[in-house]
Amino acid sequence: MEHLDVFAVVVEQASLNKASQVLNLSQPALSRKIMKLEEQLGVQLFSRKGKRLDLTRAGEIAYEYALEQRQGERRFLQTLYEYKTAGRHMSLTIGASLTTLQTTLPELVTMYLAEYPSTDMKALTGKTHEIVMMVKEKKVDIGLVASSIDQPGLACEPLFDDHLCLVLPQGHPYLEREELSIADLNGLSMILFSKGTWYRVLTDELFHRFFIFPDVKMEIDSFEAIMRLVVTCQAATLLPRSYLHDHSSDHDGLCVRELPELMNTPRTTSLIFVKETHQNEAVAHFIRKAKAHFAGLSQ
Repeated sequence: MEHLDVFAVVVEQASLNKASQVLNLSQPALSRKIMKLEEQLGVQLFSRKGKRLDLTRAGEIAYEYALEQRQGERRFLQTLYEYKTAGRHMSLTIGASLTTLQTTLPELVTMYLAEYPSTDMKALTGKTHEIVMMVKEKKVDIGLVASSIDQPGLACEPLFDDHLCLVLPQGHPYLEREELSIADLNGLSMILFSKGTWYRVLTDELFHRFFIFPDVKMEIDSFEAIMRLVVTCQAATLLPRSYLHDHSSDHDGLCVRELPELMNTPRTTSLIFVKETHQNEAVAHFIRKAKAHFAGLSQ
């Protein structure tokens, strides 16, 4: 019944002349459409009294059905639009500590946007305690930190455990040793991450616990820069395993050695968020993707 919507306009305008203007049809063409619809239905829809059109009972039934069809079509188009634009209007602001910014965040963002490419995503960075405050103050929707956080009002979702590794340039004399321990770092020329991050705090705690006093040549807040300078300066460094997992043992002139003391001092990388923000669709999607990703890597 292709002319049912035309019929509804005629009813609403209460005039063939007005309806023809709304539909951009000539009045004779409009009259033919109404007559064809009446022939299809086998009933008279209007009683004509001069220029006046009155709905018959059959016409009233047909108009009610036309309205239902119109509303159904609108619901269908709205549902289809929501399906086509799923994720388009979602937004997500992530706070990342300096360590996770360089290790974990890039792969999570890449993975998330592959499934929800239209999400408006932003990232803020800071030290771990600054990210915690951003989450509490709702300046970010979710935080990614290299630590487990236990504070009132915050939920903490652990992703994976990480530990530090000793990184040496090729040709370093320590590579000739079959075994190394943290005691071998005493007096060793090293390049370390800048103070204030979990990575540097963990490093300093280890040095303090084992009475290690390295010869610190530089303090830099970029893992990439540290790796380049380790080769140039023929110094050693400590970097998280999560950052090194894509590097082979001889990548870019570097060699990675595991130390028992470092392996026995893991740190958990976690997602933190205000508990009620779990209801945020974008946050829920991000948590689900992150957990599934790292659960798959651990198997």
